[in-house]
Amino acid sequence: MKKIAMVTGATSGIGRATATMLSKLGFNLIITGRRQERLDVLQAELNNNGSEVMSLCFDIRKNKETENAIQQLSNEWAQIDILINNAGLAAGADPIYNGLWSDWEQMIDTNIKGLLYLSKLIIPGMMERKQGHIVNVSSIAGKETYANGNVYCATKHAVEAITKGMRIDLLPYNIKVSSVSPGMVETEFSIVRFHGDKGKADNVYKGLTPLFENDIAETIEFIVTRPPHVNINDILVMPTAQATAVYNHREE
Repeated sequence: MKKIAMVTGATSGIGRATATMLSKLGFNLIITGRRQERLDVLQAELNNNGSEVMSLCFDIRKNKETENAIQQLSNEWAQIDILINNAGLAAGADPIYNGLWSDWEQMIDTNIKGLLYLSKLIIPGMMERKQGHIVNVSSIAGKETYANGNVYCATKHAVEAITKGMRIDLLPYNIKVSSVSPGMVETEFSIVRFHGDKGKADNVYKGLTPLFENDIAETIEFIVTRPPHVNINDILVMPTAQATAVYNHREE
């Protein structure tokens, strides 16, 4: 029987690339997101790769909606071997005194609460089977704080702490817990952050070559393909042109 992997935020970017990678590795997939039409397209592609695919369309920010979606899974599909907590976002890039409550709540509800809602539903099955692997997609923002990043950085610092806490609490149950912390990745991330302003989003990557979604998917592939006795706690991966969250080298 093929192993099952669940990927949240699978409709674009890192989540989509990771689901595709896991399909090529031979996993059956549960893909989640808020855009059913994109889930349908991805499901068809992954089916063509030879994977069985279950798509679940729900908003991870809503606890009851998340719970109802997971309860749809049959006993067979509920045997999740790998959980990729990828769903996350940045909303706004303003100093703290100009930040919008709506942006803050969206980030807190998605990046922290959504991760917790889903993990709490999946972890008991892993504990019962005494096996499983949780990979949380964090960020350089979980290790450094930068101007106008305030609440986003706080949410990713929380992901760092939650990941470490999971690793400790789940140690007796043979469950691996890892995180991957990317630097600058060119996906829909900046378009979402700047509320659809493509000009501002393009400026983020101007003059340098950032990471791309496949770079992070390949990093996750390394994490999940280690032998049973090896756990990768965290990988910080950056573009060559980026040294820290704020120090970048841009060509004129």
